[in-house]
Amino acid sequence: MSGQSFGFTPQALRDLAQQVLDYARARGATATEVDVSEGFGHSVGVRHREVETIEYNRDKGLGVTVYLGQRRGYASSSDFSRPAIEAAVDAALSIARFTAADPFAGLPDEHLLARDFADPGLYYPWQTSVEEAIKIARRCEEAAFDVSPMIKNSEGANVSTQQSHFISANSLGFMGGYASSRHSVSCSMIAGEGDAMQRDDWYISRRDAADLADPEEVGDYCARRALARLGARKIKTCVVPVLFEAPVAATLLGNFVYAVSGGSLYRKSSFLLDSLGKPVFSRNVNISERPHLPKAMGSTPFDDDGVLTRDREVVESGVLQGYFLGTYSARKLGLASTANAGGSHNLILRSGPRNFEGMLRLMDRGLLVTELLGQGVNYVTGDYSRGAAGFWVENGRIKHAVEEITIAGNLRDMFQQVVDVGSDVLVRGTKHTGSILIEKMTVAGG
Repeated sequence: MSGQSFGFTPQALRDLAQQVLDYARARGATATEVDVSEGFGHSVGVRHREVETIEYNRDKGLGVTVYLGQRRGYASSSDFSRPAIEAAVDAALSIARFTAADPFAGLPDEHLLARDFADPGLYYPWQTSVEEAIKIARRCEEAAFDVSPMIKNSEGANVSTQQSHFISANSLGFMGGYASSRHSVSCSMIAGEGDAMQRDDWYISRRDAADLADPEEVGDYCARRALARLGARKIKTCVVPVLFEAPVAATLLGNFVYAVSGGSLYRKSSFLLDSLGKPVFSRNVNISERPHLPKAMGSTPFDDDGVLTRDREVVESGVLQGYFLGTYSARKLGLASTANAGGSHNLILRSGPRNFEGMLRLMDRGLLVTELLGQGVNYVTGDYSRGAAGFWVENGRIKHAVEEITIAGNLRDMFQQVVDVGSDVLVRGTKHTGSILIEKMTVAGG
């Protein structure tokens, strides 16, 4: 299905949004915000060289939030006909009438709204047919099988392409939107046989398909990762340095964002309460937010509230410079919005000079973590305990694979014990980081 396009023009989405605003005002809403979106794409899966899945999607939706003073109601519709839109607005108004007033509810302060902004440069349509996507997936899986006879099985190779566009608007005069795309190639392979099997996966995702790695590279690297895990063993319980490989290091940034986001803070469910202006990381940690990077997954000119996004320094020399706040959470805390309704935007953890091999040498002896299991994070206390797999390192070199272990510590201590950040930056989502070396954690083995 190459050559697909949107069923609605940007102007048509704007007209629908304006229709919602006008009708809500006529029905007595004191304030209104609306989102109208459309998306389409397809994905294919190949396993053992045979097509396993083909999925097409084409979706559209409209969500409307209305206010009656400080009483709020929300409703949505996938039907863009006028009767359906009016029914959604009426439903939202009905909900608002039976909702208790919330003194912090309402639209953003008008001066914070995005008015003039450039196209964020996130839309790169990939005119690939399903037949072409199947060929790409087969190339990926075939390259993985070609690495070694020890690659015995496959969980499949997948290719996906998605395109979408939207318009957000509110009754303060804000109206904006843009198109975006996301394309990916992934692979999951199994090495060994019998009781000695190991699996691993790899994927790459980009806004622009021209920036994707060759499918053969994805398959080859996936297979080599699976092979490297053969012979994995348990280790005895110890307290050692732990190096988080870049893909899992990004989860530590995610833990940090959650702990200093508005919802966690005003609910007092974070171990980093009242941390603004205080050291929360070691002095060598610097984290920036860059919402306007071309082609980046976390780029946007405005947040989910329509508030203009700006570059900022979140952590400087370990000291927390700002929280992640949307309009509502900011009001609850008596602070100003940081334009983070909906999450963070391209968080960049500044790297040191060492590449991955240099980070292994710096650690000298300890655990390299390449996979995390479970969700053992207590954000109230900061306690951290997760299943893990990876490699044991001696004298700065990988010695053998490790499995069936648990790593434990406290995020407050772990953040303060960041020894260095590697230059091996992997960019997949909204958080950009290299490998992260923590001074010490408890590794529970057999």
